[in-house]
Amino acid sequence: MVSVNSTMLPLGSELPAFDLPDPSGQTYSSSSFSHAPGLLVMFICNHCPYVKHIRPRLAEVTKDLAGKGLAIVGINSNNADQYPDDSPDAMKAEAAEFGYTFPYLVDEEQSVAKAFRAACTPDFFVFDGNGRLAYRGQFDNSRPKNDLPVTGEDLVAAAEAVLEGRPVPEDQRPSIGCNIKWKPGNEPDYFG
Repeated sequence: MVSVNSTMLPLGSELPAFDLPDPSGQTYSSSSFSHAPGLLVMFICNHCPYVKHIRPRLAEVTKDLAGKGLAIVGINSNNADQYPDDSPDAMKAEAAEFGYTFPYLVDEEQSVAKAFRAACTPDFFVFDGNGRLAYRGQFDNSRPKNDLPVTGEDLVAAAEAVLEGRPVPEDQRPSIGCNIKWKPGNEPDYFG
């Protein structure tokens, strides 16, 4: 398990445009969520121990935040050829098993992960209603094997601030997780 931190895309960055399918072929674009007061974009996958550690609580938190008006999308950018647990069929099964109510999209070309400067799974980005980055960072302080409860408190606090029109504190802790599984020759240059 290779763990890396978020690259911490600069706050205020504009929402990168995306146009991606879910495992059933339905396409979602960044403009699909322009009506919302905020958008949570999560880079997640099925096989990562860091995502497995939070996924039951992640399903609860995202359902609650969606009920408050936050638009939410999950994106899997891993190389499914080398990691078949992250294939579209496995994504569909994962979403059903854990009760994900958000669109879980396939970034087969990995171009969307690069546009967000995503580095790990999970990696969280919250944009305000103007499409500006207000939060990028961790779900909470819990990690596999550190015995801290999985709460989602960092992400929830940021998302609720965006929904209520309050500023999100700029002191944000990076997410940590498994590195995105890049296709050979497709590794981004933002780690240098």
